[in-house]
Amino acid sequence: MNGNYEPMELTGGQALVAQLLEEGVTDIFGIPGIQLDWAVDAIRSQPDRIRYIMPRHEQATSYMADGYARTTGREGVFMVVPGPGVLNALSGLATAYACSSRVLCISGQIPSTLIGQKHGMLHEIPDQSGILKSLTKWHGIARRPEDVPALVHEAFVQLRSGHPRPVAIELPPDVLQAKGVTKVLPRAEFNRLEPQPDTIEEAAAILAQAKFPVIQVGGGAAASGAGKAIQALAERLQAPVVMTDGARGLLDDNHPLALTSLGGRAVFPHADVIVAVGTRFIDGIAKPTHASGDTRYVYVNVDAGAAGAPRTPGCLVLSDATAAAEALLAALPSEIRASSSDKIGKVKAWSASQTDAIQPQTDYVRAIRSSMAKDDILVSELTQVGYFSNIAFPVHAANSYVTPGYQGTLGYGFNTALGAAHGNPDRRVVSLNGDGGFGWGMQELATLARDGCNMSVVVFVDGHYGNVRRIQQRTFGDTFAVELANPDFAHLASAFGLPFEKVDSPSGLHDALVRAKDSNGPVLIAVSVSEMPSPWALIHPFVPSPVTPPANPLG
Repeated sequence: MNGNYEPMELTGGQALVAQLLEEGVTDIFGIPGIQLDWAVDAIRSQPDRIRYIMPRHEQATSYMADGYARTTGREGVFMVVPGPGVLNALSGLATAYACSSRVLCISGQIPSTLIGQKHGMLHEIPDQSGILKSLTKWHGIARRPEDVPALVHEAFVQLRSGHPRPVAIELPPDVLQAKGVTKVLPRAEFNRLEPQPDTIEEAAAILAQAKFPVIQVGGGAAASGAGKAIQALAERLQAPVVMTDGARGLLDDNHPLALTSLGGRAVFPHADVIVAVGTRFIDGIAKPTHASGDTRYVYVNVDAGAAGAPRTPGCLVLSDATAAAEALLAALPSEIRASSSDKIGKVKAWSASQTDAIQPQTDYVRAIRSSMAKDDILVSELTQVGYFSNIAFPVHAANSYVTPGYQGTLGYGFNTALGAAHGNPDRRVVSLNGDGGFGWGMQELATLARDGCNMSVVVFVDGHYGNVRRIQQRTFGDTFAVELANPDFAHLASAFGLPFEKVDSPSGLHDALVRAKDSNGPVLIAVSVSEMPSPWALIHPFVPSPVTPPANPLG
């Protein structure tokens, strides 16, 4: 913290940095440009307090900020020039929005007196503010240097309260350069939404009567850091916890009550009460995750819309996930319920019997997991082993498994993993890619090499957009525009001075990952693979299964 709250004459750029430091920011992902010169110079003047991490493309800045935020628990901050810089960063901003990620976008602007005049200024685009508003929960623009600290402070107030989603501030170059008497504001504190006592009483009464309650947790629960509270609540109720992709790791997968979404298919039909915590509770075609007139529902969310149609009506607890779980635990009877471990163990075995049949993905997932420490980080991608990992990769620690959520952003993975690696230098990061998605950000090998990240970059190489190819073949009986012209990955790694390994088997990948981890530095690993079987019927219940699924182990 600065601790200096007396008025000072500062440029807008200096005021920006002073307030960022007060809010606890230590890292900014950005690419400099003329509209940001006075902000970048202010960052340069604080080399021991704030780090400016420059990738090779603006798209990487927002992805890196997202990966940083979701794996460190701190806000991710990125800075881009206006116009094309903002547009390049929007995919990462949209992903952060979809994943309830605490990301601050600092955007340049054209000169403040010319905004909206349509004179064709450098990097001017129509209604940049409107574009940013559409992908953030809050937006502000500075008109004077005196405005800057309050805007930055309000950005962090928004990031640390309510629904954790990205925010944005716009800073015109004349405002960054001008001087004004400004005052740094005290750091914004976290202000979680507390539940109303009457809704907790209602929900606790429902749960106290439940014979087989089930808890589903989503990205909102993960963003709240609700793992300990959810685990305690689940153990009191002896309720299985079904984790969506965005909540993997909230409970250690080895916990006897922990299930993936696949396991949810077995327990939901038997649940007399379902508690949906920090999740939208709908599937990929906007149908409720489960719907039954015989089931009662408790929805815990900071967004009241998460309890509305098409979901079955139920009790809404409008609250932060951690606060609600703690309040429910306190309100429930302290009686010891009969253990559900044997019952949930059968569901775990049922799930494993189906995932184990998917090869070679199962063996690749096991090879990756066995090379990693419990709290090492896996950043998945939209690739065959990545899709499969959402239900089959064992996750043992919170903030250690990252997906693009419902945004499904192809090519997000490598850049996002770079942000995770910069924020967690003591944890090994494994970036899982297909050759299709990796091609969208491979220039960031320069960033990986320059910064010597503690990171393994795995690229599964089959020369195609594999999932597109499969869908086209199934739907039309032929394929079109799915072949890739790949680089020689060994030469690519060499060009950036990076270690490289090429393997063609799960055991080969395991050994390469172990060697890479021992090196404590970056490596690129290319894995030669052929077409893989589809795991989609196990990922989404609305996808027809090519085989008859085994009977529900609970009857």
